[in-house]
Amino acid sequence: MDSEAPATAPAPAKRYFTWDEVAKRSGSEEERWLVIERKVYDISEFTHRHPGGSRVINHYAGQDATDPFMAFHIDKGLVRKYMNSLLIGELSPEQPSFEPTKNKELMDEFRELRATVERMGLMKANHVFFLLYLLHILLLDVAAWLTLWFFGTSLVPFLLCAVLLSTVQTQAGWLQHDFGHLSVFSTSTWNHLLHHFVIGHLKGAPASWWNHLHFQHHAKPNCFLKDPDISMHPSFFALGKILSVELGKQKKKYMPYNHQHKYFFLIGPPALLPLYFQWYIFYFVIQRKKWVDLAWMMTFYARIFLTYVPFLGLKGVLGLFFMVRFLESIWFVWVTQMNHIPMHIDYDRNMDWVSTQLRATCNVHRSAFNDWFSGHLNFQIEHHLFPTMPRHNYHKVAPLVQSLCAKHGIEYQSKPLLSAFADIIYSLKESGQLWLDAYLHQ
Repeated sequence: MDSEAPATAPAPAKRYFTWDEVAKRSGSEEERWLVIERKVYDISEFTHRHPGGSRVINHYAGQDATDPFMAFHIDKGLVRKYMNSLLIGELSPEQPSFEPTKNKELMDEFRELRATVERMGLMKANHVFFLLYLLHILLLDVAAWLTLWFFGTSLVPFLLCAVLLSTVQTQAGWLQHDFGHLSVFSTSTWNHLLHHFVIGHLKGAPASWWNHLHFQHHAKPNCFLKDPDISMHPSFFALGKILSVELGKQKKKYMPYNHQHKYFFLIGPPALLPLYFQWYIFYFVIQRKKWVDLAWMMTFYARIFLTYVPFLGLKGVLGLFFMVRFLESIWFVWVTQMNHIPMHIDYDRNMDWVSTQLRATCNVHRSAFNDWFSGHLNFQIEHHLFPTMPRHNYHKVAPLVQSLCAKHGIEYQSKPLLSAFADIIYSLKESGQLWLDAYLHQ
């Protein structure tokens, strides 16, 4: 008697969804969905396992996330394999590939530009560039120690040592940014390892903390409640025209915002690192049990104390350390805020990738000094559009980005360095006055 072949189970019916259905799963309830290349993924249970952090992926819940997915990941094939278990269906055939708030022609042309950039090899790093950059940081670090060893610990050598160490810390900050964005090596493993070394051992900060904050900033720059870089609104500053007027109409006054362009000099550049970040990073790693990060951090503090206590004693080292953090903080805040604070600040309007980034970023003119001083973050527009691009290629893609912006009537801002610094103050003064007018008269 012939045995019958086992019956094959019917394939599950493919599920189709509309944008209205996706938009309802935006995180206000327990369910969170997002769309990548027309496929719908349920990320509700995945967010806390997301390597880039739960918040950055949650910021795209209920939205199309195709462009940020392409921008942030260097091994997309591997990531897609992990995403298969999250796939629940796709957009219905009659549905557009993205929401009506987004510019279809602009999105299509930007994706063509990205393909062109990849064909040109602009996403590939020059390892010699980054090796030399690391060496110049290490040489400055050694020079700081040799200053005290050779000239002694009087005031002038002490101050010179502090300036050199603050330069080391700032430049290491720009370098860890490269590794954190996976823009140096073709595999995540090597980028993560060097990221731990630079931010942990050379700077004394946790990689996980930087990832948690910085990827949110890139996903939704200048979007209130989503970009942590503008979280000082409204506790300390009234930022942007829209949010400042809203705050005034609500009759909220946490600070005298009409004077914020003055007190920015006191609680902004000099205070952020020594009075906030320096303490918060330890709370972060302990509260989240990031023991690997903590171990890397402790190698930094052990090295600093072992090499400088013999010269300065414990009190002298603490004084040197906080002077370095003070100088580094001034440098860091002016550079990182000049590209964003003067730009458009609002709630998330779910705009397309290019519009989202260009509204929130501006450039500073290229020069050898500006490139070095800012770690090439003077090319903030190109960096935000292509966050995994090696920084030495920003100037090569800039003309292509300018052409795209000109074609679609998008303002591409680039300005001198000192003008960029001044615009921070002008924008704070303007938004403070808008707050005051709304507070008093609306």
